[in-house]
Amino acid sequence: MRIFRLFYIIYIALRFGLDEFILSHTKLKPLQSIINVLLFWRDKSKPRGERLRLALEALGPIFVKFGQMLSTRRDLIPLDIADELAKLQDQVPPVAFTEIQSVIHEAFNLPLNQVFSSFEETAIASASVAQVHFAYLLDGTPVAVKVLRPGIAKVINHDLELLDTAAWLLQGISAEVKRLKPREVVAEFAEHTHSELDLTLEAANCTRLSSNFPDKRLLVPHVYWDWCRQQVMVMERMVGTPISKVDVLRAKGIDIPKLAHDGVEIFFTQVFRDGFFHADMHPGNIQVADDGRYIALDFGIMGTLTDNDKYYLARNFLAFFNGDYRDVAVAHIESGWVPKDTNVEALETAVRAICEPIFDKPLKDISFGRTLLSLFQMSRKFGVIIQPQLVMLQKTLLNIEGLGRDLDPDIDLWQTAKPFLKRWMSEQIGWRSIVKTMKKELPYIAKNLPQMPRLVHQFLTQQTRAEQDAPIRQAIDALIKTQENQARWQKRLTLAVSLLVLLQVAGLLIFWSL
Repeated sequence: MRIFRLFYIIYIALRFGLDEFILSHTKLKPLQSIINVLLFWRDKSKPRGERLRLALEALGPIFVKFGQMLSTRRDLIPLDIADELAKLQDQVPPVAFTEIQSVIHEAFNLPLNQVFSSFEETAIASASVAQVHFAYLLDGTPVAVKVLRPGIAKVINHDLELLDTAAWLLQGISAEVKRLKPREVVAEFAEHTHSELDLTLEAANCTRLSSNFPDKRLLVPHVYWDWCRQQVMVMERMVGTPISKVDVLRAKGIDIPKLAHDGVEIFFTQVFRDGFFHADMHPGNIQVADDGRYIALDFGIMGTLTDNDKYYLARNFLAFFNGDYRDVAVAHIESGWVPKDTNVEALETAVRAICEPIFDKPLKDISFGRTLLSLFQMSRKFGVIIQPQLVMLQKTLLNIEGLGRDLDPDIDLWQTAKPFLKRWMSEQIGWRSIVKTMKKELPYIAKNLPQMPRLVHQFLTQQTRAEQDAPIRQAIDALIKTQENQARWQKRLTLAVSLLVLLQVAGLLIFWSL
């Protein structure tokens, strides 16, 4: 079965003219002329990015998801292809209700009517990995039920193996493709895809994001853990308007400029305060409540940042806002994103050339796609190491840009974010940071304070003994070194004698033969 699937993938690749992506960068380029003659009937009039998108859609849901992930890797692929892949929609027809019923029965070991008092047979949303139905719990609570598609794990693992095999073959025949590290890209995609196969992980992400916003500034569904399994996630049913329906939001009296401002601030709060952010913020996953608050949905893909990541990101953002491109260059070097021996002046000049033209412009006049492409080209020139968590952040920034343009084209992303980032940096490196750290460490200090005299005495005793034992240790080390030298010379002498004996024996044999 796998070999037939592989042949089908090759057929689709040839049908949409994807051979030019591969053969044009290898020693097999002459084969492309032969293929063009044999497959004269195919239509290659469409741009290469569109043909790649259509091929991925023909290959099925997993390849569509892979294309979506590739669209975020603008450090690896050309901009025209990335823009086309961003149009991929992870939407597939829902499976039959009887199959969903079987999954729920297997998950709970109970029939459907003993888990839910009512269950809508028609899915309200359907994607490659799971689909969502509305239902009511036995106590009458309205809920949304996310159910994995039956047999999806086997399908995903099968296609991921084929993707890895294709990546291995491609990097074996093309040095240009090998530079893009295709197997590492596939491995990164596989990691995220496998995490979506356990809905309890998504439920945990949902709960964590909700706990980060106790003020309910961002509305996140409540998870009903008693009814969550690996294949099934039951959560609060949220009621809102899709953020893409701006006219409906205006008709409901929603302040659109404020909504855009709140969206930017919520995003930066997730990134810099919590280091945990929703990394799939396309319009289908964002709704707006009637009171103007955001509703987040679908928590399968989340991004995390370390304190070190957050510090250097905030430092870079503030340096950009202040036009301090030298500090941008220094921060890149200190964070390890570029090699330590990078020329600071050259990096500063490159960053200035990219960012100066967009500074102080409203969002509607800034092309983040072109800017990101320039930054990634600069990254390759200076050997920037693109971290996976930063790629997810970049993807989310592009989503935020799209939402901002739809809501309020005149919003100034820089000015909206700058006060927040200044306050956050003050909390990290200012007097607030000292107070916060002291409060955090105070219980530990109080616990260990009574032991401090004994610990100090032990430390001083160990230091004194170490000083007293130093001459003895030095003598022992010298003796060991002498013995090692003697053993080394003895080994060399034995080898020399052995060689001499062998030479003598060889000489005697030669003399005897003569």
